[in-house]
Amino acid sequence: MRVAVVGGGPGGLYAAVLLKRLDPARQITVWERNAPEDTFGFGVVLSDETLGGIEHADPEVYRALQAEFVRWDDIDIVHRGRTLTSGGHGFAALSRRRLLAVLHRRCRDLGVELRFRSEAPPAAELARTHDLVIAADGVHSTTRTAHAEVFGPRLTTHRCRYIWLAADFALDAFRFEIAETEHGVAQLHAYPYSRPTPGGSERHPAGAERSPGASTVIVEMREEVWRAAGLDRCDERESAQWCAKVFADALGGRSLRANNSSWIAFRTVVNDRWSHGNTVLLGDAAHTAHFSIGSGTKLAVEDALALAACLQEQPDTAAALAAYEEERRPVVASTQRAARASLAWFEELATYLDQPPHQFAFNLLTRSRRVTHDNLRLRDPGFVTAVEREAGIEATTPPMFTPFRLGGLTLRNRVVVSPMDMYSAADGEGTPGDFHLVHLGARALGGAGLVMTEMVCVSPEGRITPGCTGLYAPGHETAWRRVTDFVHTSAPGTAIGVQLGHSGRKGSTRLMWEGIDEPLPEGNWPVVAASPLPYRPGVNQLPHALTEPELATVRLQFVASAESAARAGFDLLELHCAHGYLLSGFLSPLTNRRTDAYGGDLTARLRFPLEVFDAVRAVWPAERPMTVRISATDWADGGTTADDAVAIAEAFTRHGADAIDVSTGQVVPDERPDFGRSYQTPFADRIRNTLGVPVIAVGALSSWDDVNSLVLAGRADLCALARPHLYDPHWTLHAAADQGYTGPGAPWPLPYRAGSRTPPTGRTDAPKPRLTLR
Repeated sequence: MRVAVVGGGPGGLYAAVLLKRLDPARQITVWERNAPEDTFGFGVVLSDETLGGIEHADPEVYRALQAEFVRWDDIDIVHRGRTLTSGGHGFAALSRRRLLAVLHRRCRDLGVELRFRSEAPPAAELARTHDLVIAADGVHSTTRTAHAEVFGPRLTTHRCRYIWLAADFALDAFRFEIAETEHGVAQLHAYPYSRPTPGGSERHPAGAERSPGASTVIVEMREEVWRAAGLDRCDERESAQWCAKVFADALGGRSLRANNSSWIAFRTVVNDRWSHGNTVLLGDAAHTAHFSIGSGTKLAVEDALALAACLQEQPDTAAALAAYEEERRPVVASTQRAARASLAWFEELATYLDQPPHQFAFNLLTRSRRVTHDNLRLRDPGFVTAVEREAGIEATTPPMFTPFRLGGLTLRNRVVVSPMDMYSAADGEGTPGDFHLVHLGARALGGAGLVMTEMVCVSPEGRITPGCTGLYAPGHETAWRRVTDFVHTSAPGTAIGVQLGHSGRKGSTRLMWEGIDEPLPEGNWPVVAASPLPYRPGVNQLPHALTEPELATVRLQFVASAESAARAGFDLLELHCAHGYLLSGFLSPLTNRRTDAYGGDLTARLRFPLEVFDAVRAVWPAERPMTVRISATDWADGGTTADDAVAIAEAFTRHGADAIDVSTGQVVPDERPDFGRSYQTPFADRIRNTLGVPVIAVGALSSWDDVNSLVLAGRADLCALARPHLYDPHWTLHAAADQGYTGPGAPWPLPYRAGSRTPPTGRTDAPKPRLTLR
């Protein structure tokens, strides 16, 4: 088997090592356009998991690397003259140059041909003369570009500039430092990669008295700060001097050195496919992850391990490349989600600077959502205790069980049962029945601080389906009163809220389980919208564009429903301005093409939703809070952006909204959401910390650890969970039991109190073996 490797970085070299070691008969050639001693960047970080894979696959490489590693446990966070340290994190780093040297030597020992200072022939040419072509040619991959129509690359350039530098001494911990300059915020990411040793070093000749070691130093800032500071006009030396001056305390007044260092805007690389015939992408050519989570080299090395294993296990190359991608893609996607969350946090760093010191540090440490409240407590319980103490949280109280005041309503904890359409109005006229009493009553008994209804429609034609509930007929109010009375009587301390909305162009469709967003086979009613644009052309109805008199009618329908909701005993009202329904349709530029006063720029698109809000707020009791749910992004080109979401939230807050319920998407059918755990929370986080307004976070929150983490970090005030409450109506009470909490934030209903402890199961405490007989 002839194998060509394009690119002599760690991923490409390690793939060559593994493939040759597994089959010495393979003829493997690595093309690297730079010299052997050339390298960019300074230190690399590898996790224990990655090192375990290396040790298992090639103990010789592992032993060589192990001798070079610098290990540390602490992270220092320096902000406004104060250093806070969190321990128990466990990192290992080494010089990138030493890593490459180890892999070069191993390649030569095994008989891999290394061609330095050589541009590889085009991948298409190599593919004709080799059985396998591994394109490990980095973020600017010429292979990926040459076959873009097959790989389907999507490159996103982000909002910060950063530069790789080095300091000639070893820090004793990973260090994050924030500098507030006259031009804006800059941050430093630094870690040791070479231990202080007697004798020589990479820079100093052998025989020197002692080397102080070395550290990677990365300085990052927003593009506008970089330009304002004049760094766009600085050369490499001047940039290093500027960074050394700004972070003089961290460096002890020492200088920084460069190595072909330049200011870079990070690019996230995603590919629809990773292979083309017998050519396969590996490492940064296939995917990138922001340096702030230290996973670039890790991912490349793990790619090499997986590719070698699949080639060994599968019957042919095609099957191996398919298996490689199937195995690696979910892992990479998860890492990229964490990396995007991390880089977005640093892009918005300025919004967190006024947080209390410990909360700021906790927020930074949990920014990627991989480190959580519970995980950090295991690593450093003293640090988490200090964060909670600073926040005024009692030692025995998880953050999720602290009270929160929303307008005139005090919620006993931070858990919300999210609005969920049930499509179960049995009479076909929008009247809630026994199902809604049991459904909402069960969740109220389950311990949540706030239980929300589904979207309750303000008119018959405002329903999504014939099974949707309403508040537009006399019988509706009475039926809803039955539900609120049960909650207030049988689950005292639980608040119940109503979400009012109008389906707009997404109405007159089947029940979800009969075909979501599919039109009714018969009995359709006309639908209306901001503009005459069907949800799905050729499938859904062409909506009628509402005229100004018709807008006034809809506004009065919302008012009438709000008055009815107040009489029905709801504690909170939420206006539904999300998910492509009527009011959302006015907000998004993808669905509002009007040329009158209700269309055009964002101010005009906000006009009708704000008119409805003002009208409802005027009749809704002043002491009861009112919230607004928005779609913070359409997940589609040309749609609502995160910047728009901040402006929308600010407008509703000015008009009296007590909190913003931040969801995303479902506005257009061709959206491309970035699904993943708590994937919508960064939008809520940004609104909260930019505007200083309360927010409800929603979207793939599944654990009580998520809720604790978001609340303690100050990214959300309340957390709305949907599917977990379908799986377990008593999710909140069980979260309290899991954490050993028995306080006022989660009281068990008296009839259920006997079940407040986990039922016993079979014994697992059998005596352990004491002796081993040989």
